[in-house]
Amino acid sequence: MPNNPYKKTFLKSLCSRQMMVALLMGFSCGLPLLLTITVLQAWMKDQGVDLATIGLMTLVGLPYTLKFIWAPLLDRYTLPFLGRRRGWLLIAQLFLMFSIAGLGLSAPALHPWLMAFMAILVTFFSATQDITVDAYRREDLADEELGLGSALYVNGYRLGMLLASGGGLILADQISYSLVYLIMAACMLPGILTTLGTPEPVIACEAPQTLKAAVLEPLIEYFSRDQSLWILAFILFYKIGDSMASAITIPFYMDIGFSKTEIGAIVKLFGFWATIAGALGGGVIMLRMGINRSLWVFGFLQAFSTAGFAILALTGYNLNLLAAVIAFENLSSGMGTSAYVAFMASITHKKFTATQYALLTSLMGIPRVVASAPTGFLAKYLGWSNFFIFCTLIAIPGMLMLLKIAPKEKLKNHE
Repeated sequence: MPNNPYKKTFLKSLCSRQMMVALLMGFSCGLPLLLTITVLQAWMKDQGVDLATIGLMTLVGLPYTLKFIWAPLLDRYTLPFLGRRRGWLLIAQLFLMFSIAGLGLSAPALHPWLMAFMAILVTFFSATQDITVDAYRREDLADEELGLGSALYVNGYRLGMLLASGGGLILADQISYSLVYLIMAACMLPGILTTLGTPEPVIACEAPQTLKAAVLEPLIEYFSRDQSLWILAFILFYKIGDSMASAITIPFYMDIGFSKTEIGAIVKLFGFWATIAGALGGGVIMLRMGINRSLWVFGFLQAFSTAGFAILALTGYNLNLLAAVIAFENLSSGMGTSAYVAFMASITHKKFTATQYALLTSLMGIPRVVASAPTGFLAKYLGWSNFFIFCTLIAIPGMLMLLKIAPKEKLKNHE
């Protein structure tokens, strides 16, 4: 059988130090996210908190959408240890670990304001970690490795989400939520060890010399490009339907009659492998198909998968249907997220990686935080089936924007 140079290149890239670091840093970034969404929602639901209040609690994730405000500080200043990227990353991870432990010591029913404050601290330091990891990954990977590197980052991210949500929910049926959060805080240690063990990336561009330059020059450079506003609008709307649907699925599953163990085992554990297949498959497909064409294909699959929840709402308790819906949704979401993340990385300038990437991912976080805040009210008054149909239809504007971002003549190659 003749040698396949494409296969050799793929295997060499997959086993490289850069790819392993992308995977482990993705795990460290994915772990905190659902501790302030999925697990916290289940904790509040168990303590009798109103559904509308649970929906509003997604606002504690605002730091994910505002992180571009302090990102220039991470581009401009270098701490006196570990380098510009790893120094900030270590600080963010240590404070994040202690914030997660602090959140576990609060109680939704007895101390709601303390719980909200600790949740905001978790999201703030988690967002700071995201800023630094995104900048590190962009500077550490060659341009041709961004697709596969982004796929491995997404897989690591999903692994962290799986441990926090699936593992957290299963543990919550056996031990207290407080102890669950303490265990999750300890799970930040692999990310900290990765930060200490990996080298600082070397880039040709010089870092901004003043804070003014760190704030203004990334914006001037970005907005001087053609279609800069269209790109921002596309990033805002591409995953809005998927984000709104997934924001309040835990109360949905519990209302239908699934137990926390079933949710953890099927929705999180089983769904995780579909996401792994989707993200890794998406990375491989992008090597062949390119980022722009992948955005079209994966975007359609992502939108259709949301409609599966409407079918589940009409059918009711059915473990086989739940598994099928979750498999399709996670597979398509993994593919869509890989292309989405790779696209954003590909359009950042390496001199201003932290600030430009933070601006783009801040917009990416708006649907998950702001647009998801009224999901409790929408589900309450529309009913679950109509709510998920609404989430399917709201994905249409993002797909239409691909006509500007990735028109037919640009599908072969993405510059």
